[in-house]
Amino acid sequence: MGPAGGSGRTGGAHGSAGPAGVGGSQEGAYTVTDTRQAPHQPPAAYAPPRSGGAAGPGGAGHQGSSAAAGVRRPRPAARTVPRTRKARLRVSKADPWSVMKVSFLLSIALGICTIVAVAVLWMVLDAMGVFSTVGSTISDATSTEGGKGGFDLVSFLSLSRVMMFTTVIAVIDVVLATALATLGAFIYNLSSNFVGGVELTLAEDE
Repeated sequence: MGPAGGSGRTGGAHGSAGPAGVGGSQEGAYTVTDTRQAPHQPPAAYAPPRSGGAAGPGGAGHQGSSAAAGVRRPRPAARTVPRTRKARLRVSKADPWSVMKVSFLLSIALGICTIVAVAVLWMVLDAMGVFSTVGSTISDATSTEGGKGGFDLVSFLSLSRVMMFTTVIAVIDVVLATALATLGAFIYNLSSNFVGGVELTLAEDE
């Protein structure tokens, strides 16, 4: 019983060891390979500053240069050159009605300025004594032997008569300027049909 029992335990041990050995040999026969690739990392634009180093003056200077090299310097701002926008336009037609209204108003303003200017000029000349001096000279030259019949320039060039003449001339100027401007608009429209009108170049600074 003893030897048989011992052999039975031995055989059981061998039997249990057999499959384990076979499994170990199978695991040793296969090689596991990792096919995964490391993620791509782009190269750094600037070298990062080194950490650590010598604590002396040389190490501090090297760290300072590395830190300065790693800092990106701002670029100088580009100088902007102002552009000039140009547009080429053509006046193909002028409205006679609008031309007449504008010319009428401008001629009235010109007539008023003429009247005021003549009045101021007469007052200045009268204050300087020009009319009396010139009038006496003309009266002496045109008088007869008895000293009568001379031309009186002062009474002829009185302020009321001068202003009346100036007003009449201003009114005639208003009528003529308005009529000529309107007629010119009609003539321009007729000529623009043949030659295309006046071309203008407009420029705008930005």
